[in-house]
Amino acid sequence: MELQYNSGFGNEFATEALVGALPKGQNSPQRNPYNLYAEQVNGSAFTAHRGANKRSWLYRIRPSVVHKPYERIDNGLIRSTPFNEVETTPNQLRWDPHPIPTTPKDMVDGIITMAGCGDSVSQTGVAVHIYAINSSMKNRYFYNADGEMLFIPQQGALLFRTELGNIHVTTGEICVIPRGIKFAVDLMDENARGYICENYGSPFKLPDLGPIGANGLANPRDFQYPIACYEQVDGEFHVISKFMGNLWQAELKHSPLDVVAWHGNYAPYKYNLAHFNCINTVSFDHPDPSIFTVLTSASDTPGTANADFVLFPPRWMVAEHTFRPPWFHRNFMNEYMGLISGAYDAKEGGGFVPGGSSLHNCMSGHGPDAATYEKAVNATLEPHYINNGFAFMVETRFVNRPTKYAMETGELQKDYFECWQGLKPLFNPNQR
Repeated sequence: MELQYNSGFGNEFATEALVGALPKGQNSPQRNPYNLYAEQVNGSAFTAHRGANKRSWLYRIRPSVVHKPYERIDNGLIRSTPFNEVETTPNQLRWDPHPIPTTPKDMVDGIITMAGCGDSVSQTGVAVHIYAINSSMKNRYFYNADGEMLFIPQQGALLFRTELGNIHVTTGEICVIPRGIKFAVDLMDENARGYICENYGSPFKLPDLGPIGANGLANPRDFQYPIACYEQVDGEFHVISKFMGNLWQAELKHSPLDVVAWHGNYAPYKYNLAHFNCINTVSFDHPDPSIFTVLTSASDTPGTANADFVLFPPRWMVAEHTFRPPWFHRNFMNEYMGLISGAYDAKEGGGFVPGGSSLHNCMSGHGPDAATYEKAVNATLEPHYINNGFAFMVETRFVNRPTKYAMETGELQKDYFECWQGLKPLFNPNQR
């Protein structure tokens, strides 16, 4: 199926699946074209300033209020704030990839929460999840009232069927579903695995460029938004809501993806990570990893993000008289990393593989493993192209607290600390 998209981050869009479905001016007598219901969805307060005001008008076959009451269902392995199942350790943590399930699991069943922070009720912080699935969502749909969801596929292509249209996403792309937007996920391959950043805070936006200037990092034109597409299907369906950390389910007699036309700036979108314009040094030392920020969620403290989504893509390294891999580091922020493909240039000693993840919390020392350090200090400094693949980081201002599952699963690498034990003291006061 060939899909069409609007382009441009945060733009106002107008799209219709039937010609004339979008009202033009005043309708008379008080009816929309095709007798559609008008429904507004707001992703911000009514009085948010124009640049931050998020809303779309949906023209749909039935309004969203047509459903039976919600009832609690089991949360599975989804967890939410306050993330206090187990004590949070200052130790560095790393996990192997989660295996593909052997029993049927769709996107809702296949989400496993690894860690999180903040408070979904006061709209601060994030949760980080992995997903491993082998089934499409059949006759059920999902929306998240707690936050927006940034999907990062690592294996297998997905089709997101949303209220505002369809989005096809594969490895090397990301997809963001805003808070409250209903969707279903279909497998395009036999199975799929990846990561999710659930953002409780302000919606992701492009970072300001500052001294970089007008060009660089992610460009607005490369973000793609869906064209209107609707399902007019009656039957037995369920919609699942994530609300205040728990899952709730309601029965309805029709598909909720029945929006025939919409206009506005509140919609799901996707982005191809290969379009990221990397900024790097050509002289010496390292710019901070903030130069790799694709999207940022602002906090109430200027200059300190609620969350940053950071990408480490293929790029040239050309600096002279410097140690090129990521340096040894203790950070005010808290870092959850995942590997989409290839290898990460600070972990050439192995152990960090596609589908795996790591967590380095506030002021916990981390950096290149012993094998990477030894290779780097003995390397000939010449232009070098890092073409190992894509790694990413979700960096947050709050400590990410691991879940009980994350601390007990067999995928937890209990020997992770060993990768640094080969860093022996080389200091000699008699030799410069």
